Amino acid sequence: MSIFENLNPSVSPSPAAQKPAEGSFTFVFQALPESVEEMKALPEASLDTPYKTAALTVCALCAYAAAPEIGKEMLDFLKGPAPLSPMEVSFLNDRFRDGKHIPFSYFAGATPENNYTPSQPFTVSVFSNPYSFQNEGRATLHLNSGGADSPRQIKLRLKPSEGKWYLSEQMIMVGVRTPQNDDPWA
Repeated sequence: MSIFENLNPSVSPSPAAQKPAEGSFTFVFQALPESVEEMKALPEASLDTPYKTAALTVCALCAYAAAPEIGKEMLDFLKGPAPLSPMEVSFLNDRFRDGKHIPFSYFAGATPENNYTPSQPFTVSVFSNPYSFQNEGRATLHLNSGGADSPRQIKLRLKPSEGKWYLSEQMIMVGVRTPQNDDPWA
């Protein structure tokens, strides 16, 4: 027996160190969280897969639409050790000037025709593709919007010491088709 065996015992990799499963995962929320405490009480708040973090990002952005300070608290929780920068806050504030419908467009049933009113319970699907996990400890996942023709991305990063996936960058707060109530051509 070597004297060094006890310093770094051989163990199998933790689930967080393993590559996440590829595919599509659907998350169902009976109600959207209205505070960071409510978000932390959800089973998805374990953040042990990038898919859970991505789904909660949609919820946090919906909260931001209703109450920016609460949404910011939620996003800071999802960003872990790297909270929202002033530039990211400015970007979000700019995106919401044209309407609060964009994050709701990622829930099932939300379309321009119904002014992005999601079906209830709130259901969001997050999926990967063959390129989603090219870089170890990082993931680029995708969501479909009822108001866009192509999927949008959310980038996440693993913090190995915690086994949690944190939001790195969201690219879902970009334009979608105008809600019918706001469309002068409808």
